Amino acid sequence: MSQATLQRVQSTDLYDELEQEARQHRGSGFALMFLYSADRLSEMKDAVRGYVEQLSASGAQVREDAAMRTLAVTLPGYSLDAAHYEALLLKQLLEEQRLGEPRITLAALTEPPASSVIKQMAEATRLSTSSDIYIYTEQESERGRGRILIVDQDAAVREFLHIRLAMQGYETLQAADGLEALDLIVKWEPDLMITELNLHGIDGLPFIHHIQQLAVKHPPKIVVLTEKRVEQTISQCFESGVDDYVTKPFSPVELDARIRRCLQ
Repeated sequence: MSQATLQRVQSTDLYDELEQEARQHRGSGFALMFLYSADRLSEMKDAVRGYVEQLSASGAQVREDAAMRTLAVTLPGYSLDAAHYEALLLKQLLEEQRLGEPRITLAALTEPPASSVIKQMAEATRLSTSSDIYIYTEQESERGRGRILIVDQDAAVREFLHIRLAMQGYETLQAADGLEALDLIVKWEPDLMITELNLHGIDGLPFIHHIQQLAVKHPPKIVVLTEKRVEQTISQCFESGVDDYVTKPFSPVELDARIRRCLQ
């Protein structure tokens, strides 16, 4: 077995273990905290373990996903408020020890999410660009909030949006170019589409016009997420039926709000 394959197997086992542990504490409170470090994971792990050992929580543990460079801290019996307090103190400790600005995601759920959702929490921590502690709520683990098609040539952008939107309960599909996107709109009928204007095959305003002409019962809402900042292009997009226009680089929090507004 190769080292890469071994890491993937270990990673899968980790999230299965976390799901099982969460199920053991169903209804009695169970907090889960993820921390990410780009280059000082070993040092951060030692500091986090030292902190967790001082807690009164019975069964608190620290686990590591080396492939994703994240730590998972389990806190049985903790409410969200109590876990958030510990996360704030731990964040302060890591900063005082000059271990960087840790990225932290926190959840306290009475109903345990599936291992795939727990892994999405870890991935979101790794991809986070904010030093604020991200609170993952039970409402975000619910599915059926809407279908969103992500269209962008950049695989990293697609993956970031997929993880962030999945954590909020949206169902997503991805397309790397305009032609693939048009095909998916007909077959999948998304509620909303987030799209770059610079695409292979068909792009820009012709792409937007093709979407409006598709034989679908309910055309998707369109949020343009692009590097194009030309005022004339922005005006033409809104005239063509685009619902919102966001330029890169963008604020994920602001994009979340724009999406919710479009789907209301």
